[in-house]
Amino acid sequence: MYICAQIMRENIIQKSAELFLTLGFKSVTMDDIANELGISKKTIYVHFSNKTKLVEAVTFNLFDTICDGIDGICTNAPNPIEELYSIKMYVMQHLKNEKTSPQYQLKKYYPKIHAQLKFKQFEKMHSSVQESLQHGVDTGVFRDNIDIDFISRMYFTGMTGIKDNMFFPAEKYQMEYLMESYLEYHLRAIVTEKGFDILNQFIVKHQS
Repeated sequence: MYICAQIMRENIIQKSAELFLTLGFKSVTMDDIANELGISKKTIYVHFSNKTKLVEAVTFNLFDTICDGIDGICTNAPNPIEELYSIKMYVMQHLKNEKTSPQYQLKKYYPKIHAQLKFKQFEKMHSSVQESLQHGVDTGVFRDNIDIDFISRMYFTGMTGIKDNMFFPAEKYQMEYLMESYLEYHLRAIVTEKGFDILNQFIVKHQS
């Protein structure tokens, strides 16, 4: 019985995530989710007392999934430069199915959940970027005089900033271009000559 309940809860989260990312948090109703799953709305309410609770579960489930993927990349990357590019490509894979602006909608309609998510994102990115920077210093691809804590905070601020539609309107800038440009901007500021060679080789290979 418990296993069946867990499976149903996971199915609701997965289908809701798909709908939210495609149609938006605001547009999708509990009736829409129930219809897509072929279940009654009451069944959803057994697992989630209201839509806000469901949005919260979906948001943090997606966050955990992305974190797991990033951890795998960090473990297997040949160097910190390719690690950052691989993470960028992985995140873009997740973003490609989004027809709406989920972060913007989350901030507008569910500000408390958005604030929690942003804090969790900062904690995760801050620690993983610090480790990556230290690894880069230790292996000679990043300069040994960089302030690792400061740079990791600046990286998060920049990555968050390029997603702000007020500063970088979607009709003018594609997210792929923004992430690619910011990543190169970030790396060029901290690489050594050894790192510069790796970066240039990777960019040439990637662009071709």
